[in-house]
Amino acid sequence: MKVLIVEDEAPAFRRLQKMLEEVDETIEIVEVIDGVEESVNWMKGISNWPDLIFMDIQLSDGISFDIFEKVKVQSPVIFTTAFDEYMLKAFRVNSIDYLLKPINQKELVRSLDKYQNLRSSLAPVSEPNIQELMKCIQIGSAKYKSRFLVKMGEKMMSVETENIAAFQALNGLVYLISQSGKRYVIDLTLEDIMKELDPEKFYRVNRQFILCYHCIDSIHKYGKSKLLIEPKLELEEPIIVSSERASAFKQWLG
Repeated sequence: MKVLIVEDEAPAFRRLQKMLEEVDETIEIVEVIDGVEESVNWMKGISNWPDLIFMDIQLSDGISFDIFEKVKVQSPVIFTTAFDEYMLKAFRVNSIDYLLKPINQKELVRSLDKYQNLRSSLAPVSEPNIQELMKCIQIGSAKYKSRFLVKMGEKMMSVETENIAAFQALNGLVYLISQSGKRYVIDLTLEDIMKELDPEKFYRVNRQFILCYHCIDSIHKYGKSKLLIEPKLELEEPIIVSSERASAFKQWLG
């Protein structure tokens, strides 16, 4: 499998390269590019596209989404970034997955498996048509979890996603909070949970909270550039959006 890496941080590239070599020795890295303009020029000059692209979002000369406005990217993309506020935008282009840095090898393997499953779904075509693969990506990305299994002491039960107000990480545990304010322990990380949710309805506002749009009552300025979210349910902890996430959060709100 031929892979292109678009990444402007040398340590991040070397880490990704090492993990790719460890999980699949047949992977060939055809090029490493660190900027938007260089990526556009490289893509305009090729005839054979790589099988897969790993693309950081914040590059040396801009945001990688600018690449898609200047050239028709004809390969599936796995985005890599330290920030999760771009997730919705990523799935509006060629994204098949979204990995948060520092990349976990288990998550990387899962992303590669996802790509291979999409590719094999086009068999017996030997070289998948990019448009067909994009259709598979869009279909796969549109399926979100309809319910979550939670713990109640020694018992377990399912909670419908439409009845969820928020998820919270607190003291080493992750809680599902229902629209009525009930809290349940859930055996998943916030990173794993966010991948199962519709990004139009749920947003990772900070390291502690994923919020449903419908549970947000109001938003207030907090300090110079932060935001304070006032939810419809009662929570002991304030929900603060950092200045780095504030702009993307307001864009998500519409």
